[in-house]
Amino acid sequence: MAEHIVSSYENELRGLAAKIAEMGGMAEGLVADAVQALTRMDTALAQKVILTDTRLDRLQREVEQNAILVIARRQPMAVDLREVVGALRVSSDLERVGDLAKNIAKRVMAIGPNLNAKTALIGVEHLSEIALEQLKAVLDAYTARDDASALKVRDRDDEIDALYTSLFRELLTYMMEDPRSISSCAHLLFVAKNIERIGDHTTNIAETVHYVVTGEQMTDERPKSDASSLLKVAGQE
Repeated sequence: MAEHIVSSYENELRGLAAKIAEMGGMAEGLVADAVQALTRMDTALAQKVILTDTRLDRLQREVEQNAILVIARRQPMAVDLREVVGALRVSSDLERVGDLAKNIAKRVMAIGPNLNAKTALIGVEHLSEIALEQLKAVLDAYTARDDASALKVRDRDDEIDALYTSLFRELLTYMMEDPRSISSCAHLLFVAKNIERIGDHTTNIAETVHYVVTGEQMTDERPKSDASSLLKVAGQE
């Protein structure tokens, strides 16, 4: 293969990696801003999140188009093919993270100034902090192609699930004790679920890192500790 062709091919792969890095930074920012908008009831910031998500969607389409072109032109094999497939997978997960951040922002717009369960926000904030920490860690692992760090992120997914289940229980308690909080708590339940789903997409990225580095798919069941579907409301059998 001619030197200029090799150089062009490497530039295409680097271009994909650069777009993934841009998407990762944008996704982190959207989640952080969406949660901040919630805790401050800042509808202007929430609106900004909703509008910015369209940029993330556009980047995801660009990654997809560029990856398809690389496959068509270069017919990559082995690790190069895994790099391209990995970029496709990660961009899809990051696009979904952006959608979930946008959903949180929409809840802020729906709640407005009428939040009746402000103490529950502490739990939501804590859940989001862990999710963001995990997202940053897995993106660092992807950039460094660090399989060990990626697997650590995957193994911590049960921590987010357990926190979500605890918050789910807390919000149900608020709703039963004070009917005036039902609307606010219902919105917060959806917010918490969106954050828990962000954790799932983070785990997906960790598994993609493992695939890119080793060429092997994760075959064992990922740890899950979300027991919210098993909880019973007081008074029910």
